[in-house]
Amino acid sequence: MTLDSLFLQNLFSPPLLFFVLGCIATLLRTDLEIPEPIGKLLSLYLLMAIGFKGGVALAANELGLEALTGLFLALLLSVTVPLYVFFILRRSMSPADAAATAATYGSISAVTFVACTSYLDAADIAWNGYLVAAMALMESPAIILGLLLFRLQQSDSTEPLNFKPLLRESFLNSSVFLILGSLAVGWISGERGKAQLAPFVDELFVGVLCLFLLDMGIVAVRRLMDLNTSAAKNLSRLFLFGISLPLLNAGLALTLVTLADLSLGDALLLTVLGASASYIAVPAAMRLALPEANPSLYLTMSLAVTFPFNLLIGIPLYHQILLRIL
Repeated sequence: MTLDSLFLQNLFSPPLLFFVLGCIATLLRTDLEIPEPIGKLLSLYLLMAIGFKGGVALAANELGLEALTGLFLALLLSVTVPLYVFFILRRSMSPADAAATAATYGSISAVTFVACTSYLDAADIAWNGYLVAAMALMESPAIILGLLLFRLQQSDSTEPLNFKPLLRESFLNSSVFLILGSLAVGWISGERGKAQLAPFVDELFVGVLCLFLLDMGIVAVRRLMDLNTSAAKNLSRLFLFGISLPLLNAGLALTLVTLADLSLGDALLLTVLGASASYIAVPAAMRLALPEANPSLYLTMSLAVTFPFNLLIGIPLYHQILLRIL
């Protein structure tokens, strides 16, 4: 399958078309809007469904060498990416903004992961449930590292870093807790649980994903339109970093999965995790622990630039590269 056909297959899939529809609705200034409680419910459903299905898949397969290798690579990416991203961005950003952005790109986007699993399922490419655990594992280390990097830059600061609320926010935020909890439920209940929940977690999944991505399209364009004057002047820089960073991180992930000889589905998911950026868990943690950072920079880059780039171009592009190198 060529890159053109992969791109068109992804671009013309209903979830992606609904994302584009949300973007167009905002650009045309329609009154289309998903109420915030409904948007939250949709995100909770997606996290629960993908966690549960991952747990069922994990129960059906032994946690062998490939799974342990994949988990190790996920942890390695979540530690390595924020380190070099921070030093790349430090040249053009303040220490606080560079640290927050490094944490954002060292962490992951659960929605991008969900979209990639939908892409793999549509292409009938198998993937393993341990990747759900890998996704949850990658949420937190980048947050800790981002704050440590910021503190190391503040040599004159004598105020101790309070890790207790930070660790709680990192490991017990709702997305991580729900993913891990649903993974455990799926693992414990196994195929019997899958049969009971199949109409809920399988048949409704793509429809709910379409609604959620419609909402994400609306939010992403609003985020771009709401930039203040200072940030708007740096719009080209935001686009440059928002596209170059996922490509750079994907390059590292592609190298690692090739050396580890992972299966195609697992390799693509791990690459997408490496290329994605958080716009939920990390911004929440940064608002708590690093208020000096400007959310209009790191949140706009991750949500309004990197997220749509990975959905529209990144997933089929990484797939095509893996087809050539694996």
